[in-house]
Amino acid sequence: MNIDQQVTYLMRGTAYGDQAMHESMRKELRDRLVESESSGRPLRVYCGYDPRTSDLHIGHTVTMRKLRQFQELGHHVIFVVGTYTALIGDPSDKDKLRAQLSPKEAQVNAETYAEQAFRILDRDKTEMRYNAEWLSDLKLKDLIHLASNFTLQQFFTRENFKKRFENDEAVYFHELFYAIMQGYDAYALDADVQVGGTDQMFNIMTAARKIMSYYGKKPNIGIILGILPGTDGEVKMSKSLGNHIPLNTTPEDMFGKVMSVPDKAMSSYARLVTRWTVDKIDKFESAIEKGELHPRDAKLELAKEITSAFFDDEKAEKAQEHFITLFQKKDTPDDMEVFKPSGEPILLDVLVDSGLVRSKSQVRRLIDQNGVKIDGEAVTDPYLVLSLPVIVQVGKRRFLRVEK
Repeated sequence: MNIDQQVTYLMRGTAYGDQAMHESMRKELRDRLVESESSGRPLRVYCGYDPRTSDLHIGHTVTMRKLRQFQELGHHVIFVVGTYTALIGDPSDKDKLRAQLSPKEAQVNAETYAEQAFRILDRDKTEMRYNAEWLSDLKLKDLIHLASNFTLQQFFTRENFKKRFENDEAVYFHELFYAIMQGYDAYALDADVQVGGTDQMFNIMTAARKIMSYYGKKPNIGIILGILPGTDGEVKMSKSLGNHIPLNTTPEDMFGKVMSVPDKAMSSYARLVTRWTVDKIDKFESAIEKGELHPRDAKLELAKEITSAFFDDEKAEKAQEHFITLFQKKDTPDDMEVFKPSGEPILLDVLVDSGLVRSKSQVRRLIDQNGVKIDGEAVTDPYLVLSLPVIVQVGKRRFLRVEK
């Protein structure tokens, strides 16, 4: 790729909410790429991940896919696990106080992140860092100097803090440190580029750039990516909301969950999760819009690409065959009862509360006999928490669609 093609490739999926900011970042990225090419020094590109849980879903991988693109172009990628920022809890996309992790919890979760991330990133070309390395050494005077770059007004214009403040809900002082600490990460890593979602806009575009300038460094370029909606097509993918597609799952489950995504969200999945080129995505969207590609066939193509990206072509092909056999060849009824659990969707409770099975003891017996399936796959754990929406099958003829 020439420089302009690289810029187009790397800016794919970005969402700044402001055209002037988009053009500014595009220009800065181009200038930095030109400098890199002329000097022979790869750009230093990083993204940070707070180990809130040990399990990742494909929403987490949107930024990883962007890091991989930088790797493909020969740049140096740093995968930062926020073992120290996790002690605060990122308030960026929350309208309430986020629970703080203990150092032990953060470290345990962090250890699982790397192996999952290497399903996308090139292991040999990825530098793993933990931000406790530098943040734990900051002294009070350092924090005072860093905090002097910001006003309280800047923090309270942020939607999540503003909402809580107006509702007379507590905003804790330590929450303000998060953006400052993330900004310091960029400085400590001497980053040229920082990748993050739109929920990180303030942390990257304001905090990090201010702090790097304060220390006399050229501010990092923010590559701000859109947020992947969950399988409901409405809100951010989240395990707690049950609308996620986990990485640690089967190809069949991943394929089926992508197929359950509403048509309106297909464009987001194509732009944020696939390995497709910009031209391929444009043609894909155009074909759907013009009616040249039926939404069902478009989603099959999308599900196969996403499943292949996380597994391989052969497993994705088999997952597609499984889906077609199970759903399109009428092995399941066209019409089935829909059940929406009020609490956590635990399989045993869902089967009993919906009336599909009479008692919990009967559920256990059926599971022991391989008589309960989730999206066509037999399950062995009656306390399995369902990732909604799913189709639950009991025996050969009883089906239940479980939704949020």
